[in-house]
Amino acid sequence: MGVATARTVSLFGATGHLIDVQVDIAHGVVATALVGRPDASISEARDRCHSAVVNSEFSWPSTKRVTVLLSPADLPKSGPHFDLAIAVAVLAADGTVPPQALEKVVFVGELTLDGRLRSVPGVLPMTMAARARGITCVVVPEPQADEASMVPGMAVIGVRSLRQVVAHLRDEEIPHAPPVEPLTSASLLSWRGDRRIGELDMADVLGMADARYALEVAAAGGHHLMLSGPKGAGKTTLAERVPGLLPDLGLEESLELTAIYSLSGGLPPGQTMITRPPFRAPHHSASRASLLGGGTGRVRPGEVSRAHHGCLFLDEFPLFNADIIEALRQPLESGEVTIVRGEEAATFPARTMVLIACNPCPCGDYHPSHRDNRCTCTELRRREYRRKLSGPIIDRVDITRHVEPVPPHEARDPLARPEGSAAIRARVTAARERQAERYAGTPWRLNADVPGPALLRQWPLSEPATRTLENRVYGGGLTRRGATRVHRLAWTVADLRELDRPDGDEVDVALRLRLGDPLMLGSTVPAR
Repeated sequence: MGVATARTVSLFGATGHLIDVQVDIAHGVVATALVGRPDASISEARDRCHSAVVNSEFSWPSTKRVTVLLSPADLPKSGPHFDLAIAVAVLAADGTVPPQALEKVVFVGELTLDGRLRSVPGVLPMTMAARARGITCVVVPEPQADEASMVPGMAVIGVRSLRQVVAHLRDEEIPHAPPVEPLTSASLLSWRGDRRIGELDMADVLGMADARYALEVAAAGGHHLMLSGPKGAGKTTLAERVPGLLPDLGLEESLELTAIYSLSGGLPPGQTMITRPPFRAPHHSASRASLLGGGTGRVRPGEVSRAHHGCLFLDEFPLFNADIIEALRQPLESGEVTIVRGEEAATFPARTMVLIACNPCPCGDYHPSHRDNRCTCTELRRREYRRKLSGPIIDRVDITRHVEPVPPHEARDPLARPEGSAAIRARVTAARERQAERYAGTPWRLNADVPGPALLRQWPLSEPATRTLENRVYGGGLTRRGATRVHRLAWTVADLRELDRPDGDEVDVALRLRLGDPLMLGSTVPAR
């Protein structure tokens, strides 16, 4: 009888695999068989595709045996986006569509019973995976055509129905069809969201010169930062202004981040590419799956991946579940997170700047340096609270700052002119440009990304600075991981100061940032 092959993409995390949807129509027991490890959502495609084909005024081979193979057969497959490829392959095998028209084309879309197409999550990473494997054309639901068009060199065809797909493959006039509903996510329908964060400026922050400089260094090099201090000291105020210090995303970074949001079905309606670094601030009651990724059925990226190339703010950090705190070790160190669910293993990028905020005790009033210490916690409760900040986690945090409440004379100073976010962002952008030039041709973008061996081999410190770090390590004041992070911080301080190489002074500032020691001498901030 007839054999035809259409192609689609199956996603494992953020990695796409090209799938051949092979259809054979032959004499035998009348049935439609789906093989190749489909899950329940694909097995139900037999009924969806049959109704869609018939209601689109095409004929389904109802008197023959239809075998649909999803190849490679050893990969588990899930998702309703296989519908369009299955229906097109059946029509090609039955002679309704010329089989040669399916070459070098990927079909993505869910079919309704009347033959209309519905939007599906993950169109951008699917298109990127198809382009990487030599595919030159992709057919997607019309609302997601702009999303797929972000991939360079890919011809994108946005369609509303199966009839329009067939007309295009036959090179006929495209029939009219009602518009396709865009994919929306309830989590994005917040009342203000990123707009509120965008309105915050560092000019509103009085005093706290040490913490302001620490934020600038963290933003310039992508370093993790922990802010500690009593309640009301300004930890959240500082953290929420970090996005305003970051430059716009580059094209490659925008594609990576947009692909993650596409995969989770979280692209804002009407927006195709995300150009600003994200800011995610999950509540301390968040589950492990929502923070790191996972879920029932298809594995989805979590908050740590949605903050890729941006900021993940974990306020009241010791109140997070202990298993979540320990699970953060991998993304803090490697910049990616791997989720394993049964036979599926998904790896998502998580190159984010993690901002941690914590109080000195559960009530937040513990203030041993002040005479008016209103803390009501027992020493046992304080120890239990601080125990959540385990050594392995804190060792992965580059910068530590203790934030004190702003003294009255600084808060009421009429001559104070705090520097705004725009001026700081200009320095951060210049520092990141220096890093981009230095790491050109490597897989790294920022100082925080570079592994220790590469730093020592290609971008070493001066001999005196190296001896200073070695003495700290051998004296027990730093771990080897801590010394590597001081090395990275020293390069960021040098980039902000527009120096070609960090020296003793930059290493001293980096050590103070790392260990939480004061940076200021009188009212002098470290030179830039």
